[in-house]
Amino acid sequence: MGFVYQALPMRVRFAQGALAEIPAEMNHLGLKRVLVLATPEQRDLAERVAAGLGDLAAGVFAEARMHVPAEVARRAGDVAGRLGADGCVAIGGGSTIGLGKAIALRLGLPIIAVPTTYAGSEMTPIWGLTEGGEKRTGRDPKVLPASVVYDPDLTTTLPAGLSVTSAANAMAHAVEALYAPDSSPIISLMAEEGVRALTEAIPGVLADGGAGEPRSVALYGAWLCGACLGATTMSLHHKICHGLGGTLDLPHAPTHTVVLPHVLAYNQDHAPAARAAMSRALGTSGDPAIRLWDLLHDWGAPTSLRELGMRREDIATIVCRTLANPYANPRPVTAEDLTGLLTRAWSGDRPATG
Repeated sequence: MGFVYQALPMRVRFAQGALAEIPAEMNHLGLKRVLVLATPEQRDLAERVAAGLGDLAAGVFAEARMHVPAEVARRAGDVAGRLGADGCVAIGGGSTIGLGKAIALRLGLPIIAVPTTYAGSEMTPIWGLTEGGEKRTGRDPKVLPASVVYDPDLTTTLPAGLSVTSAANAMAHAVEALYAPDSSPIISLMAEEGVRALTEAIPGVLADGGAGEPRSVALYGAWLCGACLGATTMSLHHKICHGLGGTLDLPHAPTHTVVLPHVLAYNQDHAPAARAAMSRALGTSGDPAIRLWDLLHDWGAPTSLRELGMRREDIATIVCRTLANPYANPRPVTAEDLTGLLTRAWSGDRPATG
């Protein structure tokens, strides 16, 4: 056995009601004035946080958007500079935390991430920017949030459908970490436990929208899955989804939800340890890709890219985008295979296994 594992330098605060501890995290980091970031839909929450911070808040920028458009990132950075902010509080999902990372990449401002979904971006040094119909991604230690505040109470406003797709998005990080070329036994343990926790929690989340143990377990699982994303390189699934999001502007979490079972089916026989881990995590002695597709279907998740707004003729474009700069993957990827995979995902068919 041989592997390399490097822990990421960040601080995590996890508790119901932890939102009130943002000033303590600022004090720990030596921050005096933070810009509070959010999407337009979460402006009220951002303004409530800023009001609670008082003089510690430089202002609110509630224009975060999916896939982090470069022009929005530039505007946010300009606002942070004009207001004299020495850090950012990014409260929301991957769109808002991604915006915080874009500001950190440009200005070096530390981030306090406050996730309200299961996206996992808060646990990674990975940034993304979309410009000219193409999403660029990279890794840089300075975009890794310095502090992450997990408060399960903040997920109670997450609609049932988004709870499911956000959880599937988190699972995607763990699935690809299981067969990543730079994985390790530590990451594999975290990935399996993350998927297991989310699989256990989601039925309870759907049955009771209020806070409680299911919400805490789901957020715990998302934390583990996000940490896997931060510690390993991603493969075919993320490459496809970057194309679908950056080129076609498809919704982020639902796109991951539709594509994931198909990519797992494509790769699992070429990654037997990953297949075994997913079988355990999903509680099946059968095919894990089919089990995952069935669970997502039963939870009411979207099952086709067509229902997300993709046209059939877009398949060829995404095939070309994916093959132009491929990621490491346990199974070789051909244009024919990728076309078949995307066609099934577009149509809403069950994954092709074997």
